[in-house]
Amino acid sequence: VESGRPMIGTIIKPSVGLTPEYTADLVKTLAEAGIDFVKDDELMTSTVNSPFAVRVEKIMHVINDFAEKTGKKIMYAFNITGDMETMEANYEKVLTAGGTCAMLSINSVGWAGVKQVCGWGELSIHGHRNGWGMLNRHPLLGINFPAYNKLWRLAGVDQMHVNGIRNKFWESDDSVVRSIKSCLTSFLNNESVLPVVSSGQWGGQAFETYGRTKTTDLLYMAGGGIMAHPSGPASGVKALQQAWKGAVKGYTLEETEKRYKEFGESVEKFGKGN
Repeated sequence: VESGRPMIGTIIKPSVGLTPEYTADLVKTLAEAGIDFVKDDELMTSTVNSPFAVRVEKIMHVINDFAEKTGKKIMYAFNITGDMETMEANYEKVLTAGGTCAMLSINSVGWAGVKQVCGWGELSIHGHRNGWGMLNRHPLLGINFPAYNKLWRLAGVDQMHVNGIRNKFWESDDSVVRSIKSCLTSFLNNESVLPVVSSGQWGGQAFETYGRTKTTDLLYMAGGGIMAHPSGPASGVKALQQAWKGAVKGYTLEETEKRYKEFGESVEKFGKGN
């Protein structure tokens, strides 16, 4: 990733019925557009429409081809969540195919299981916190993210979901900002963990995200914000890159909209009344 912007990523939802071939074609389009990171949906492991082994084979074929031609190997987080036997088998499949990342639904797998997977040490581990609301929302019983995050850092997770500014869930922007900062704060001898900004994101939130955190040490994820761009996913990737370029240079959203065609189109689609 060139300096001055975060990693830009997206989510492909094979859980809506996509075949491995269709998913791989989409990865090819995204790779050619300059995407840095793609992940499975957290609800997706292995299904009749998209068996895990076939999905890994088809997607890694595209990623390895692209890396050979360009020198850039995009990171794809395959969801290996399951029992220990399943996770070990699926981890090996990703590794053998030349993959670099595995995703875990950390609350489902549990601390001991996540620590075991992280201990294998060959793949970057993308920690998805689905189920987090159940642990967090009650003011008398919940756990705040800075404490929760430390537990998973001790287990060895490399990337942690933190939600996003103006997200589609219940969490406040102040809480999201605190979560991002907690990921980047040193803790014992642990390196910082990469905050994964996700949930209802498009380029429009880049300006406030950067303004409040002053960091590009992020994985900035947009699902619909890329896939539903009016000129297609490739333009969606460009729009995100342009938004961050504008935010880091100190342009306003309005100035950035005038300067860049693809970002301007995304403002038309997602920005009015957002």
